Parts: sequence; structure tokens; C-alpha cells
Amino acid sequence: MLKSNATFVTEFLFEGFSSFGWQHRLAFFAVFLTLYFLTLSGNMIIVTIIHLDHHLHTPMYFFLAVLSISDTCYTVTIIPRMLSDLLNPYHTIAFRDCVAQIFFYLTFGINNCFLLMVMGYDRYVAICNPLRYSVIMGRKACVQLSSGSLGTGLGMAIVQVTSVFSLPFCDGFIIPHFFCDVRPLLKLACADTTINEIINFVVSVYVLILPMVVVFISYVVIISTILKIASAEGRKKAFATCASHLTVVIIHYGCTAIIYLKPKAQSLLGQDRLITVTYTLITPLLNPLVYSLRNKEVKDALRRAIWQKPLPLNQAPL
Repeated sequence: MLKSNATFVTEFLFEGFSSFGWQHRLAFFAVFLTLYFLTLSGNMIIVTIIHLDHHLHTPMYFFLAVLSISDTCYTVTIIPRMLSDLLNPYHTIAFRDCVAQIFFYLTFGINNCFLLMVMGYDRYVAICNPLRYSVIMGRKACVQLSSGSLGTGLGMAIVQVTSVFSLPFCDGFIIPHFFCDVRPLLKLACADTTINEIINFVVSVYVLILPMVVVFISYVVIISTILKIASAEGRKKAFATCASHLTVVIIHYGCTAIIYLKPKAQSLLGQDRLITVTYTLITPLLNPLVYSLRNKEVKDALRRAIWQKPLPLNQAPL
């Protein structure tokens, strides 16, 4: 029931890290700012290298470039405001700005979930059906798959934003988080949120469980196929092409599932905040790090870009 004699809020205040002293917040600011610049520069380097090096003009690296752009947009949506609040913890955010932040955060976050699923499918086709790989994963298919991921993100974001901001927010305006997110906002609503909680759970299951199941099935078939390869060198090479993607998948889906699939009764906002810092700062940084450190083709492309060293004719990309 809606509270009587309630004043509807027009702005929110993030609790964020305001419970920490000035020195701790300054230390957080320095660490988070460093990670933020590393994330932006790392993802932009990946996109630039893939664009400039024609040896990386393959579906796998096309999706990696799209993921890097999406990660950059995702990070820019949250981190600059968080850094500002570390220095000025009592700076409010307007209602419309909160709507915009949660919309773009959900759009790019969900887009990332489905892009990782698409990348898993790409590895499945490359290893399990190599003769038809170029036909199945043609330019048109790649554009359609990446567009479908973004479209799903936009659609689910609209559903979530409509659900959350159709609720009235009365006396409570302090969000127990460092950005506008669904669960903390539902806790502030001064009306029954049962239907909204159900919508949030259904959307969370759809955007997390479906991609995770597809990735899991893909890798079960991939591993089964790799184990049938006769040569040890062939098995090692096949595993190497999947290792980077699998590392990012486990960290991304793991952190996100802990936050959004955990029962409401077990949700501890302080704990959730720490996990959220991990997947808003660390996960986007992991993509360029993992793919550049564990992937031979990307390392070779970086060397060629730095030293202008041509690729030997007998070395072709996978």
C-alpha cells in the first residue's frame, strides 16, 4: 500500500563508500581511477589492434572487439560517477539521471552476457564444424548475432526500467549502493514490489541462465571433440583457442549470478557492493588482459603493431 502524506523524491543520494573515512576514500579513488584508465586503454588497444591487423579479421576477434566496445560503454556508465562520489559523497543524482544510468548499465551488461554466449557458439562451430565455419559464421551472421545481443540488452533494459520506475519513491531517497541498480531501488519503493521482484528474477534468469546453459553445452561438445583429436599438439592448440574465453565467462557469469540470482532474504547489500565492484571494474579489465596475455595471435598482432614486423607466410591465424 502507498504511504499516505508521503513526499515523492526527485533525486537520490548514493550511500556508496560514505561510511569510510576521507583517507580510505582517497585510497579507493586512486585505485579505482587507475583500474578505470587501464580498462579504457586496454579495451581501446584491443579494438584498435583488431581493426588495424587484417590477420585478426575473423569472427572470433570481431566479437571480441564488440565486447571490448560494450565493456567500455558499460564502465563509462558507472565508474566516473562513482569516482566523483568518492571525493564528494553527498552529491545527489537527479531522478532522470538515475533512470538513464540504470538503463545503459542494464543494456550493456546484458549485451555482454549474450556476447559471451555468442563467442562460445563461435568456438563451438570453429572446433566441431571447421569445414563449414566460414559459411556458418559469415559477415552477415556475425552482424546479426552481435545486433541480436544488443537488441536483447535494450529490450530487457526497457522492461526492467519500466518495472522499477513505475513504482512510487516516497520518503526514502538514499540508495544503499554506489550506482542505480534494480534491487536497491526496489527496497526504496513505498508500494508493494512483489510483482516487480518477480519480473526482476525472471529477467535475471533469462539473461544469465540461458547464456550459461548454451555456453556449458557448447563447451561439453567442444571438449568431447578436442579429446578425439589424435595429436597432442592439435589438442593443445584447440584448448588454447578456448582458454581465454572460458576464463572470462567463469568470472563474469559467476559474479553476476551471485548478485542477481541470490534469494532476496540472503541478499546483503554490503557484500553485494564488493562483488559489484569486482564485475564493474575487474571483469572489463580482464578481457584485454586475458586475451592479450593468453592469446598468441593477439600478442603477435601487438608485436607487429609495435615493431612493424610482418607476419611470416607460413603462420596463418586459426
